[in-house]
Amino acid sequence: MKATSLVPVAILVRVSTAKQETARQVSELRTVAESKGWEVVAVCEEQAVSGRADEDQRHGLREVEALATAGKIKKVLVHEVSRLGRRNSIVHAFVEKLEELKVSLYWHAQGIETIMANGKRNPAAGIMLALLAEMARNETETLRERINSGLAEARRKGVKLGRPAGTGLEAADLLAKHKDVVKALKAGQSIRNAAKITGKGGSTVQRVKATLEA
Repeated sequence: MKATSLVPVAILVRVSTAKQETARQVSELRTVAESKGWEVVAVCEEQAVSGRADEDQRHGLREVEALATAGKIKKVLVHEVSRLGRRNSIVHAFVEKLEELKVSLYWHAQGIETIMANGKRNPAAGIMLALLAEMARNETETLRERINSGLAEARRKGVKLGRPAGTGLEAADLLAKHKDVVKALKAGQSIRNAAKITGKGGSTVQRVKATLEA
């Protein structure tokens, strides 16, 4: 009797900062794959990549699309929809591309796939995907509003924000510490793009830029 071949899948994981790790996401998704008889042929990781990053910064998504286009995978596994991103346009475009290639997206948090066993699109998954993608986007906006509100309240109370006096880095030390930012700025990148490329905060990039110009 001929053995049934395993379904080839790719795992896609993303974390927003360098301090976070992808190990837990990968481990849990490997366990899912093993329990369902799927073979993990690739793990695509995005380390220190914001969910709001532009499409050209999402190398993990591009890797998965390349695997799908080459016919090397039948499913893509993510831990939750927010790992795809926090921009609806990018999330929906990515999923639509997978569906065109007959590749199903499985997200572990709800245990749902975008393509059913009969090969047809899962309408329930489409509705839930739209809802969860919108929730992921709103989480980011809500957090930003809370931070800005907190800063405004601190200023109103006279709290001095920023690095304590006397702790600033000398110009040479600052540039040496943030060589990646210097490289990005000298390559003509904007402050916003340099921050995304390096994973550094916008204020840090601004200080480096000001130091360079000085």
